[in-house]
This record gives sequence, C-alpha cells and structure tokens, in this order.
Amino acid sequence: MMGDSIFNCCYVPPHPPGEEEHLRSRRAEIMASHSAHLPSDKRFLIFFDFDETIVDETSDDLVVQAAPGQHLPDWLKDTYQPGRYNEYMQRVLGYLAEQGVTESHIRSIMEKIPATPGMLMLFQFLRTRPPPDFEVVLVSDSNMFFIESWLRRAGARALFHRIFTNPATFNKDGRLMLRPFHSHDCPRCPVNMCKQVVVRDYVARRIQERGRPFQRVFYVGDGANDFCPALSLGPRDVAFPRRDFPMHRLITETHEAMPGEFKAVTVPWVSGEDVVQRLRKLVTE
Repeated sequence: MMGDSIFNCCYVPPHPPGEEEHLRSRRAEIMASHSAHLPSDKRFLIFFDFDETIVDETSDDLVVQAAPGQHLPDWLKDTYQPGRYNEYMQRVLGYLAEQGVTESHIRSIMEKIPATPGMLMLFQFLRTRPPPDFEVVLVSDSNMFFIESWLRRAGARALFHRIFTNPATFNKDGRLMLRPFHSHDCPRCPVNMCKQVVVRDYVARRIQERGRPFQRVFYVGDGANDFCPALSLGPRDVAFPRRDFPMHRLITETHEAMPGEFKAVTVPWVSGEDVVQRLRKLVTE
C-alpha cells in the first residue's frame, strides 16, 4: 500500500464561492493564449521545474533575505496552512512591502540565486540543437516575477517557449501582488497549482494544434509536486528527477509498491550534465 506521502500530501480545502469557476476559466484562457503562434515542427517537448531544479535554492525562501534582520516574525510564519503556501506567500510579500522592500531589492535577490550544477550547460545544449528539436516549457509553483528576473539575468529567457506559474506583478504602491495559477481537484497538490493538470492540458492542446504527438516528452524536476505531472508521462517519455530529492523518492516508492503505475523511463540526475548525456542519445534514435 502506498504511503501517505503520495496520496495525501495535502488537504485541498474548497475555494470561496465563485472563485473556483473563475480560476478554471482563467486556466483555459491561459492555455489558449499561451499556445498561440508556437512552432509546430518540434520533435520533443521538455518541461522544467524552477526551484531546486533550474536554480539551486527555493526562491520563496530566499526572498526572506529582504526582510528586516533577514527573517520573518513568528506571527507571520504561524499563519501558514498545509496546501495553501501560495496564500501564505501573499502575506509574506505584503509584509515585505510594509517594511519598505522595493522591486529592485527583490529582483537583485532573485538574480543572485545560483544555478543548479550543470544547468547552464543543459540550457546551452538545448539552445544549440537544430531548431526542430526541442519545445521548452517551464512549470513552477514559484511566481512570474521571481522566475523572469532570474532567467533574464542568466540570459535564458528566450529558451522557454512558455512559462506556467503563479501570476505576480507590482501594484502602484510597490507591493508584489501574487495570485494562484488555477484551481483543480487533485488531492496530491497545493490548492493553487496541480502541475499534472498543466502538463496534460498543454500536451493535449499542442498535439491538437500540431496534428501529431511529440516523439517524446521529458520532465526535469525535483519536488513532490513534480511527481504528479511525471505520472502523466508514457512509456516512451523520460522523467528526470533530481537524485535523492522528493520526486526521486516518490518514483522509487511507486515502483516498489505498485509496479507499472509509473510508466516513464526514470533517469535520476545530480548535474544538468547527466540530463545532457541522456538527451544526446535520445535525439539520435
């Protein structure tokens, strides 16, 4: 029998009346607008997580460096509820704004996050492949401001055809306003984002637009919320879990408890170079 870590990661309470339908419709709009004008000749589709996959830290944790004394007051930390981290981060960002933390200060913190070992080499590999090879998509439970700040500083923004993450923009008062990405019914995932829903919707829409499937789909991640989308991969697809991180452990547990439930080929990685080595072989098959 599977452990609670897989099937009961978090309780997903209902949204306020009316909000759930609004978020569902917004998700459909996002999917529709984000798939317009994409090239249809790509052979492979590769998804990336952001925190502790592309970057070697968690961006939500590092933004706390902007707080007075580089820590949050206990009364604020005590407001966190399992499965509702996005709402907690809304309060954290509001607190930072009240303390006078500026957009430029937050951006500078994001820009300094180190890349995961070998990740820039992996990006360079994807950039230098022939144009028909890879459609590159980022799926993250961080937020758009954090992610784009880092990618632009690293010179990697143009690599990503689409980014699916929680919306975040500064208002006229200088506060970073964070919103949930969508609503969903998955019991495994945080209330604001199920990456499997994102991956399934995106792949289905792209296949319809292209008129044919991708030769393979790849997913590079590390966390428990990256296990859920990897479950949607097929036997020709490849999951790249960061070795000994939660995604890797959950895949291993699943293979042991329910053989055949996890269908994708699994290639654990320590460095982005490990991913490059496997991709080099797969693109020539």
